[in-house]
Amino acid sequence: MVTVLAPRLAYFAAVARHEHVTRAAHELGVPQSTLSRAMVRLEEDLGVALFARRGRTVALTPAGRTFLGPAERALAEVGRAAESVRADADPAAGKVAFGFLHTMGSETVPGLIRAFRVTHPRVRFTLVQNYGEAMIERLRAGDLDLCLTSPVPDAPDLVARRLDEQRLRLVVPDDHRLASRKRVRLAEAAEETFVTLEPGYGLRRITDDLCAQAGFTPRVAFEGEEAETLRGLVAAGLGVALLPPPAVARPGVVELTVTAPRAVREIGVAWLDGHPDTPPVAAFKAFLLSRRGQLLPQEALVLPHP
Repeated sequence: MVTVLAPRLAYFAAVARHEHVTRAAHELGVPQSTLSRAMVRLEEDLGVALFARRGRTVALTPAGRTFLGPAERALAEVGRAAESVRADADPAAGKVAFGFLHTMGSETVPGLIRAFRVTHPRVRFTLVQNYGEAMIERLRAGDLDLCLTSPVPDAPDLVARRLDEQRLRLVVPDDHRLASRKRVRLAEAAEETFVTLEPGYGLRRITDDLCAQAGFTPRVAFEGEEAETLRGLVAAGLGVALLPPPAVARPGVVELTVTAPRAVREIGVAWLDGHPDTPPVAAFKAFLLSRRGQLLPQEALVLPHP
């Protein structure tokens, strides 16, 4: 019934508003005969008379008045929805749904958006922070247009492009036996207690893989959801961690360069294969791809504790 009624609601509302088929047809830009036939078929489909006809004019019946309110609200809702999707696709002022890792949120993503808005000042963003696997699921669900994630996903339904790599540091308390060092082999931390992100996070998988390459399985005492929370645990002497550089140096910890194995994580952008881009999404995607090798801000030097 909805399929039958939907195309005729605008016709019905126009006739009801004008109480005159000719004037309604003129407003709609359709032949009067087409509009008259549509109203007859609508009444036949509903099984009730919506109009009382009086020469060239019409008046709503009680059933017509009952039907008019919901019909106008439905048309208004459709109009708002159409306006919303058109606004989101507007090349100059549309919207991009962009997901990214928590560790990208304090510096990298704000810098990217600021640079993009130099040439696209009115484009709007819906920003979503999450861990990699959760963002990929939201990408597949259509909640996100693009996501900045690590590791770079490899899946048949996704397109992913590597943009940059980020060094990981071994973070230790400032009174730790290794705190006076600048560099360390990861194997030297084999007997340490680690604090890590929870399973499912890309950085957790990278930590486990790097420790395996160094010949050990990390003893994990604490698992969290935020890199800065892990730094706080390290500062409290509760373990060591493999983490990307902080936006601002954290007191109480020392960040050591890992010389072996090569401790980096790849950062990439991903989107759903075959998903059509609106103009603002296409523009931001092109911008991100143009930043290959220059995505991340230059790392600040974090000196060891004296």
